[in-house]
Amino acid sequence: MVAIAVRLCRTSLHIDIAAHSQGTSPIKPVDANLLTTLAILLQTRSISRAAKRMGVSQPTVSRSLGQLRAALADPLLVRSGGRMALTQRGAELAQPLEAWLATTSTLLQPATFSPATLDRRFTVAASDYGVLSVLSPMLPSIQAVAPACRIDVTPYSEDMFQKLAAGEIDIIVHGFNPDQAVAHARPLFQETQSVILRRDHPLLSSGATALSFHDYLAWPHIAISIGAAGYDHVDTCLAELSARRQVLVRVPYFYAAPDLIGGSDAILTMPSRAANRFANLHNLACLSAPDEIAGFGYWALVHERSVRDAATQWLTDMLASGQPDLVAQAKRFATPQLGLAS
Repeated sequence: MVAIAVRLCRTSLHIDIAAHSQGTSPIKPVDANLLTTLAILLQTRSISRAAKRMGVSQPTVSRSLGQLRAALADPLLVRSGGRMALTQRGAELAQPLEAWLATTSTLLQPATFSPATLDRRFTVAASDYGVLSVLSPMLPSIQAVAPACRIDVTPYSEDMFQKLAAGEIDIIVHGFNPDQAVAHARPLFQETQSVILRRDHPLLSSGATALSFHDYLAWPHIAISIGAAGYDHVDTCLAELSARRQVLVRVPYFYAAPDLIGGSDAILTMPSRAANRFANLHNLACLSAPDEIAGFGYWALVHERSVRDAATQWLTDMLASGQPDLVAQAKRFATPQLGLAS
């Protein structure tokens, strides 16, 4: 069992780590900055990832690890099959250090939070639709109130929730049903589905502004699959109805999909915010999707470890508040012939 005690000295914060097993005596104090480095190293098990997360160089982290090894008389992390693995001592320290870091992080932060003085890089997991619908509209406001705030966008991955828990990702924005046991979910907006197609497509001859389900299934489709698991919202809706469509091309990108329509008879289903935007950019027509292709909610997900972090809370608030009505915005710049979906 490992116990961590904090004591304040005149010039710095020091940590006493005692191992209460087999009569081991407490060792000499370790500087709090080194303990912070160790906590992150034990979480990431990588000098390069720890350095990136801390915003320092890899040699700096390597030197700190050397000091920690000397102070604790243990390697803490060792190479195993091309990776870094925790020693027994490192494994014993991992959980209490993570708890200590979570407890003291708010203690060491300024009492008040000001976006104007925020100097921090956030990592947000999002699809290109998430960038279009959530980040892009709010970026001017974010820059205006927090000019030193920086955002790295990373694609969805199979381990993104593990990265969220480890602090490697700050916020996930997506349209999947959120699991409240995994992360705190903040609703952003409700979205509908629309279909884009070439302006002289036979489906437009009737002048209808929405497709029937029968017509929807009768024509070839360009499909969009999201994330490492290849999730397709349309296929999910069709599976619930035991229906199928003919997929001509399947791509993982919203931005690339409209280019594939060209002069073909293929139709493309996507969220209405994106559909109206791309219909204008590519001179395509846009119709409401059949009711059978249901809409969805879009969410911002934050892990329990960050839900009380003032900076993360502020960025989540920024992404969630004041969402412009992109559909209405697209309509203002649309020509009547485009038949934009409502």
